[in-house]
Amino acid sequence: MKIANTRPHVVIVGAGFGGLAAAKRLARRDVDVTIVDRRNHHVFQPLLYQVATAALSPADIAGPIRSIFSGSDNIRVVLDELTGVDTQSNRVRLASGKSLQYDWLILATGARHSYFGNDQWAPHAPGLKSIEDALAIRRNVLLALERAETETDEQRRKALLTFVIIGGGPTGVEMAGAVAELARRSVSRDFRSITPRCSRVILVEAGDRILPSFPETLSKMAEQSLEKLGVEVRRKTPVNDIGRGYLESAEELIVAETIVWAAGVQASPAAQWLCAYHDKRGRVIVGVDLRVPGHRNIFVIGDTANVAGTDGAPLPGVAPVAKQQGRYAADFILGRRDHPFSYRDFGNLATIGRSKAVIDMGDLKLSGFIAWLLWCVAHVWFLIGFRSRLAVTINWLWNYVTYQRSARLITGEISAASAPHAQPLERKCA
Repeated sequence: MKIANTRPHVVIVGAGFGGLAAAKRLARRDVDVTIVDRRNHHVFQPLLYQVATAALSPADIAGPIRSIFSGSDNIRVVLDELTGVDTQSNRVRLASGKSLQYDWLILATGARHSYFGNDQWAPHAPGLKSIEDALAIRRNVLLALERAETETDEQRRKALLTFVIIGGGPTGVEMAGAVAELARRSVSRDFRSITPRCSRVILVEAGDRILPSFPETLSKMAEQSLEKLGVEVRRKTPVNDIGRGYLESAEELIVAETIVWAAGVQASPAAQWLCAYHDKRGRVIVGVDLRVPGHRNIFVIGDTANVAGTDGAPLPGVAPVAKQQGRYAADFILGRRDHPFSYRDFGNLATIGRSKAVIDMGDLKLSGFIAWLLWCVAHVWFLIGFRSRLAVTINWLWNYVTYQRSARLITGEISAASAPHAQPLERKCA
């Protein structure tokens, strides 16, 4: 006689930092876990910009979800996308037409790009949230350099060699520094008509300063480091319009073939699925135990949740917050937690190009080479597996010593109309 399985079924939607942390906590426990994600891999998002700037390959910062949990028999993975939640029958609806019953539901569906009501900008200023985004940006950057090598029209050449990053948060700052190193130093030796002074990198920020979540002293240091790399920092510069090959602000019109959006995000549609209260960014307002009011078996975590910190302000959408929330939700399900969620802040880190970073850890505030070393150690440590850690470390050491970027591959078809001319030009920039 077959005995019915009475173990609770936990459905985790999203295999980002929060969902992965929850699943790891529940692995090999007396529960059944189903992870639902529309991609088959987990991505270490803080290093996506390095894929976009050809410093790392996608496999260096991503790992198949199934491989991560290959040794956990109580966890299965479903490649699908959530389309709705039936809270009355405790079921989630999937894009494939199937549904899953749950006893506990953890929504860790993350965030997407927000263009503040100007979604028509998206095709001209792609954001950076996935491997696909990173590869598309890498293609745009490398193609711009290739086309500039043989472009005879001076204005067209300047546009090809102008790179604009919108948003002065950690992603924008790190992206600007990496693009500057790639375009002004790493590749200039490989081209015959491009020198370090040819390329122009512009960081546009609407606020008073870059890295607003850091102390003002570190923000100033970061700006100075960017300027030493040749980045033009535009503060107090809201964007009025973005089109094909240009960006317009109140002060100027910037003609650029490559524009990257790093200015804003909005939560997934979880609030709509649950008919729950949410903030202006779409984040579900949850209780102190990360559960949705009125739904005692549903947790919302990570970028999808609005959780107040000790100062009353919502916690930031960063990896440590999501990971701690994922572990808390899993422990609550296992009966290990009966107190409110409390975030332990380990500080903020941001890198500004080669051998420079800023770190804010309460009383400890660092910048420069030592901060960069600590940033490297922290990011390598939190990568998924040994192979990723080893590959990233070797690549970083190679890049540091040689300035070479090993992932400078342009994939996909290149149309004849946009292909480089046959004859190279003489060097045109000092």
